[in-house]
Amino acid sequence: MIALGCDHGGYELKQEIKKYLDEKGIEYKDYGCDSLDSVDYPVYAKKVAHAILDGECEKGILICGTGIGISITANKIKGIRAAVCTDCFTAEATRLHNDANILALGGRVVGPGLALKIVDTFLNTPFSNDERHIRRINQIETE
Repeated sequence: MIALGCDHGGYELKQEIKKYLDEKGIEYKDYGCDSLDSVDYPVYAKKVAHAILDGECEKGILICGTGIGISITANKIKGIRAAVCTDCFTAEATRLHNDANILALGGRVVGPGLALKIVDTFLNTPFSNDERHIRRINQIETE
């Protein structure tokens, strides 16, 4: 199950991603927002992050205008590794090397065609399980 969340700047792209996930038969839960009305992105970043940590969802996709604010918020929560990706290479690398559990996108940065390719790459790339990457992730998780 994929957790989806956005603010008003990511609402339209989230709608495109939902259509894509529906076409692929990928289950998701939408944690909001539900319109173009102005909202605060931290609310939705936290909902998606906690859905992952609570085991309700395996991975998440967060979208705001740039992807930056919403990813910063998610990354404040221990156990979350959110990565802003603007291309397929970074989406693949963050899954292989960082075992990122949230993809962050900028609805005002990446067009829908590219965004769907990034989503596909992120969702279909497994973590490498290389010892050096596990070691580095463990270093991230400790203060």
